[in-house]
Amino acid sequence: MQFFKIFKKSKQSKARRGRISTSHGVVNTPCFMSIATRGAVKNITSDELEKIGTEILLSNTYHLYLRPGEKLVKKAGGLHKFINWKKPILTDSGGFQVFSLGQKARKQNFSTAELASQNTRLRQSSHEKFIPAPFQGGVKIEKEGVEFRSPIDGAKHFLTPEKSMQIQLDLGADMIMAFDECTPYPATREYAKNSLDITYRWAARCKKYFIAKTAKMKSKHFLFGIIQGSTFKDYREESAGQIVGLDTDGVAIGGVSVGEPPEKMLEVLDWVSPYLPEGKPHYLMGVGYPDQIVEAVKRGIDMFDCVIPTRNGRHGELFVWSASGRIKNASVFRNKNFYSSIHITNKKFTSDFGPVDKTCDCYTCRNFSRAYLRHLFITKENLGLRLATIHNLAFYLELMKKIRKNI
Repeated sequence: MQFFKIFKKSKQSKARRGRISTSHGVVNTPCFMSIATRGAVKNITSDELEKIGTEILLSNTYHLYLRPGEKLVKKAGGLHKFINWKKPILTDSGGFQVFSLGQKARKQNFSTAELASQNTRLRQSSHEKFIPAPFQGGVKIEKEGVEFRSPIDGAKHFLTPEKSMQIQLDLGADMIMAFDECTPYPATREYAKNSLDITYRWAARCKKYFIAKTAKMKSKHFLFGIIQGSTFKDYREESAGQIVGLDTDGVAIGGVSVGEPPEKMLEVLDWVSPYLPEGKPHYLMGVGYPDQIVEAVKRGIDMFDCVIPTRNGRHGELFVWSASGRIKNASVFRNKNFYSSIHITNKKFTSDFGPVDKTCDCYTCRNFSRAYLRHLFITKENLGLRLATIHNLAFYLELMKKIRKNI
């Protein structure tokens, strides 16, 4: 089984159309992965996800490890059976969630000046020596891994690259991510260098463990390494060279969408894209808004994930195609104003009996009006969250279809 195959390349950019093949089916790329953090996409069932064209889910190693626990999921027959999802699943490594815990605690306990000072002295390391230093809030990065306290019961846990691999294999994910140290923004050069160094060392340990554990497995799994380096060109290039050199099945770009300006994210892609291996899938983690996805595809990215369609939908923000009517596929690449969004709680929708988007064919738009959705949100009916989620995810999946058709 060939993991990744490219069918067509754009003549105007680095965009390419391909297909990822796994034991649980195929994923057409460029693709968007719906977020099923704890094994569920909020407010929507597996059947509904299939009906809108979802081909792959992303679940969270950290959260599933804490509850219900990877051993229970394995006992249930793996994550696919546990959540009744027959198509591919990618799991992240848990590194970003540990980063988030530390960042949240630091912001709560330090002023801006104190944060900048701590950012400089947080860790000191070299390839031969690592001097650990604690984050605030019970998160401590050490040479072997990360110590943290569970936000559920306060219990201490120690997550290593090897343990992250084993958890993801127990979950039974088709694609798994190497354990990395997600660099915050802003970061000093010292911090970014230390972060990419430890990410590389951990990635090497992940691959070694992954190869040993999967050698005799009947099921097929695929490993992705993660490029770090913050917003420093030389460090991004250094990290890209290191991670690509490990020859993992796919390559991801991490440490973006962590507070940096949007143009910085595109700059990072411009730096690393020359290093990305042609015959492997390229995954941009945690991105993003529709226009950001389009720009990233132009730079050779194949895979995306983001909470924006589901999270923003729960807050009443619904994505719609340009007011000029149905967007032609090519327009997605040429016109940055190909979409907008509406806030359904706006008073002007009180008597608007049209669909959210007259060009959309999703269940929500076929059956319900803007006025009804506004009523559901105003009265705090859970159905509103469900219908908004269906529409926004359908919008994102339609966006990916348009992009693929245009390449």
